[in-house]
Amino acid sequence: MKKCFICLLALLALVSVVSCSEDEPTTPNPGTEQNGDDSNSNGDGSGDDSQPGEPGANSNILVAYFSWGGTTQRMAQQIVDQTGADLFRIEPVTPYPENYTECTEVALDELNNNARPAIAGTIDSETWAEYDTVFVGCPVWWHTAPMIICTFAESYNFEGKTVVPFCTYASTYRDETLARIVELTPDANHLTGLGLTSSRLNDEDNVTSWLREIGVIE
Repeated sequence: MKKCFICLLALLALVSVVSCSEDEPTTPNPGTEQNGDDSNSNGDGSGDDSQPGEPGANSNILVAYFSWGGTTQRMAQQIVDQTGADLFRIEPVTPYPENYTECTEVALDELNNNARPAIAGTIDSETWAEYDTVFVGCPVWWHTAPMIICTFAESYNFEGKTVVPFCTYASTYRDETLARIVELTPDANHLTGLGLTSSRLNDEDNVTSWLREIGVIE
């Protein structure tokens, strides 16, 4: 009996590790997306050497995203690849801790204090004016969008633009996070958003079907 109990504990530990490999744990203490193989040394999940700042305004579509562990960046890049949109990485001036537990603690403190973390890099007003459609994406942190998304939404005038929310998550609070992005951009029009888990991102048809359904691509 004791041996069976030990085996059961080992199985539960394995399931826990697998569940945390996506954006957010499935435990009652939701935190942040996990660092994946595509995250860089700063733990922001950008996976490239580009710096935050002004996008090129080569398109009338912008994909603005925040990613800590790399999963949200994967989704943002799929949207860019299929739409030809410009890309803007929402990166904090003060990086979040690389350690998962420490990052969840910082994220919770920001939420509890209604914080507005400063963003490194801005989009100038002339460039911003060129965008008709803005995709805004993030992981699910503590049941909702990270507070840095509030900073981004409050930094620009969304009147007359169309906002498309997207997020990545492990098991729950997808709809709440998409709704929060809509709530933060009340002056914009909105298209139906999409939330995906890390495993569902492996099939790019999920993003393709969504983009077709909302009329962004044919």
